[in-house]
Amino acid sequence: MSLKFSEKDDTVIFTVRIVPRASKTEIVGEIDGVLKIRLSAPPVDGAANAELVKFLAKTFDVSKSAVAIITGKTAKNKQMRIENLSSSKFLKIINSTDG
Repeated sequence: MSLKFSEKDDTVIFTVRIVPRASKTEIVGEIDGVLKIRLSAPPVDGAANAELVKFLAKTFDVSKSAVAIITGKTAKNKQMRIENLSSSKFLKIINSTDG
């Protein structure tokens, strides 16, 4: 997997491509350095963004307040920031959930 991300002071920044209205919320894999995630929520009134933050917080075992959408709130591609997460833990979890 050639996922592109950066880490500084236990904060990981990476890009996700979301697919809303999926049958279930899950990490699908990596496409062109971007993490692809299916979300069961629709892209209406911020529901997909809320689902994304909740899902990433649960996946990486951090609080929801540690997960932020930096750019792309209304786009399919979003840049994410997760605090209190090392790059090694990030990669270990991503590699274990990769479809």
